[in-house]
Amino acid sequence: MSTVNDRDTIAAVATAAGAGGVGIVRLSGPRSRHIAEAIAGRALRPRHAHHVRFRDAEGGTLDDGIALYFAAPASFTGEDVVELQAHGSPAVLEALVARSCALGARRARPGEFSERAFLEGRLDLAQAEAVADLIAAADLTAARAARRALDGEFSRRVDALADALLAIRVHVEAAIDFADEPIDTLGGAALRAQLATLAADLDALLQAAERGRRLRDGLHAVIVGPPNAGKSSLLNALAGSERAIVTDIAGTTRDLLHEVVRVDGVELGLVDTAGLREGGDAIEREGMRRARGELARADLAIVVVDARDPDAGRVAVADALQAVPQVLWVHNKADLLPTSPLASDAAAVWVSARTGEGLPALHARLRALALGSASAGAEGTFTARARHVEALQRARGEVAAARRQLDHEALDLAAEALRLAHDDLGEITGRVHADDLLGHIFASFCIGK
Repeated sequence: MSTVNDRDTIAAVATAAGAGGVGIVRLSGPRSRHIAEAIAGRALRPRHAHHVRFRDAEGGTLDDGIALYFAAPASFTGEDVVELQAHGSPAVLEALVARSCALGARRARPGEFSERAFLEGRLDLAQAEAVADLIAAADLTAARAARRALDGEFSRRVDALADALLAIRVHVEAAIDFADEPIDTLGGAALRAQLATLAADLDALLQAAERGRRLRDGLHAVIVGPPNAGKSSLLNALAGSERAIVTDIAGTTRDLLHEVVRVDGVELGLVDTAGLREGGDAIEREGMRRARGELARADLAIVVVDARDPDAGRVAVADALQAVPQVLWVHNKADLLPTSPLASDAAAVWVSARTGEGLPALHARLRALALGSASAGAEGTFTARARHVEALQRARGEVAAARRQLDHEALDLAAEALRLAHDDLGEITGRVHADDLLGHIFASFCIGK
């Protein structure tokens, strides 16, 4: 691993593309201060705002603005960092980057500032990813969840599990030296209790991480049901626009229609599908085949049936829902019932996509399903990624394997399973990592961060 002093100095525009009142060029690395002082034409004191004129190679004025110098290690990256705050003209900002490169910097790769912060121990890997999540947050709920991950809430829980796992590993590996003794004489009962507690804590963190993943990535929800139940009308109602063609003719929807909407802070990737029924022409049968294929990778099936005859609709779609993790039944066309329906319950939500009746209850149910419970979106939620969830699932599997091996007194196999689980947890925070993993993660960041 390179050290702070032998790394290149990097430069990039750190503000969003386009014109603005203020734009920032950020430099990080051992030559940052020297380069910035050459551009500013004066010495820079750490943590002081200096009003300067930014100069080109001939001494002409590029712009005037503020120069801020943060001396290592008290900076975001742990290196010397300078921020040049100019007017937000793309041409001026590009000229400042070009001038910095002419003086010895190079253009930063996407995510390279955050990568250096990780390499210098300023952030762990989960926190570094939370930086990108905070930048990309589409609403305040997502921003607060990303902020909690950036503050280390997720990482602390992972580290606590890793510490508990390490203590159990030490116990198991020490017991290997006494292989002739029964495990129960070596504290086996306490060891099994510790493993059971660890497994429960791991399950709890996995559920929280899955909620965080859904908050970040959204919920993949597929709208299914029999023909003419109002699936496309419901999609339009949730999207707030006429995205799908709606007619009284059964089988109008033949292909998949994708739409991304946000419901009370939760992103939903909605897919409208062809009505499921027996028969149909060749095109309609292909649409139904695609609908079933979409269900195979869905997080949630929103099953829309006609409120006037919901049982008939249930029969038509029951076989297609076998592998879907979550199912929400929506009784649509409630406005056509002779009397007002009962309030929505755990079994179904009653709505009218045409009039909007019941949509607030549907929004609440969708949010609860996305985040795990009605209260799961409160102050404990943090953002997480698919790789975090997968690592926790692998760790859970290894802990379960360790418990089975311990029951058979196969201590060496139990120790190996615990080692693998420990490595899985380490991948989340970067305690254990591969260079290609880092390259993949930070390449998804914006340049300048």
